[in-house]
Amino acid sequence: MHKISVRARVLMGVASGIAAVALGVAAAQPAVASTGSTRAFAFFAPQVGSPTGAIFITGAGAFNTSAGSLHAAGAFTCTTTVNNGPLAGCLAGQGVRWDSDQLLSSTSFKCTATDTVKTGTTSDDTVVLQAHFRRAGDGEAVSFNAQMIVSEHDLAPTIDGNQKVWVQGVGCGNAIDFVT
Repeated sequence: MHKISVRARVLMGVASGIAAVALGVAAAQPAVASTGSTRAFAFFAPQVGSPTGAIFITGAGAFNTSAGSLHAAGAFTCTTTVNNGPLAGCLAGQGVRWDSDQLLSSTSFKCTATDTVKTGTTSDDTVVLQAHFRRAGDGEAVSFNAQMIVSEHDLAPTIDGNQKVWVQGVGCGNAIDFVT
């Protein structure tokens, strides 16, 4: 039987609490226009990345494409030292939390170094965002800034597995997720 570490259980609890808040925000905010509504999302991705670095990341939030609004946050840990991209220098075991900075309409991304360039677009089932990442010891100072994609569907169907989360410079990973 697979055991889940205490740290993973705590982070799952944090994600559940964030998801509950996000769903409450989504329910409390009426649609701004008939062409767009507030969408909530949550995810738990135990392994995002590649041989040049990997992270554990979880979080939740709400976004509205018509209003251009986004509120999201979560936890992350570099599981192996990240050597590329905006999170370069995040050592194994470092990391605490991330929060959203800006909703993006789209971004170009690659899951692996050999993957073809794709475009992720914010929609009813996908959110593209700019995020701030903070490590313990850096206090409130932003340690890293990176783009992220969280999707209800596979971002890279030609790659084995179900890639639902992408973090700039780190790569893609599978996630337990939902977008409502």
